Amino acid sequence: KKLALHPLWHRRWSTKSNGVSYPVQRGAEALYSPKGREQVRALIDHYMGNARILREAAGAAGFAVHGGTNAPYIWVETRPDKTSWQTFDWMLRELNVVITPGSGFGSRGEGFFRVSAFNSRANAEEVARRLRGTGIPKS
Repeated sequence: KKLALHPLWHRRWSTKSNGVSYPVQRGAEALYSPKGREQVRALIDHYMGNARILREAAGAAGFAVHGGTNAPYIWVETRPDKTSWQTFDWMLRELNVVITPGSGFGSRGEGFFRVSAFNSRANAEEVARRLRGTGIPKS
């Protein structure tokens, strides 16, 4: 006897999950309240402010910078003679700053590294200070 799979799966899922949990529903409700929207806007403004600080600092240090205007990630070009992992090592050893090597995003990411703006303002400003003080690594 043939049975349709979707009704069986739907029954299983409905029994197993019983829908979205109450705490999640209340969290979504709070998110879309006027106060929730205000808090979300404040978080977005904070992280995008960090992105602006980091983008400007990387540019001032001589790096070619992309992004950081519509998302809290800044993509920075490595020197032509350095891989993204070599740049990662340099940033970690010399600046005590952790970045994400572009090659972690696939072959098209090689030649770049990513800096995240998801941090405190004090940390973003400290990373910016360290970047500005170095210039492009020479070797």
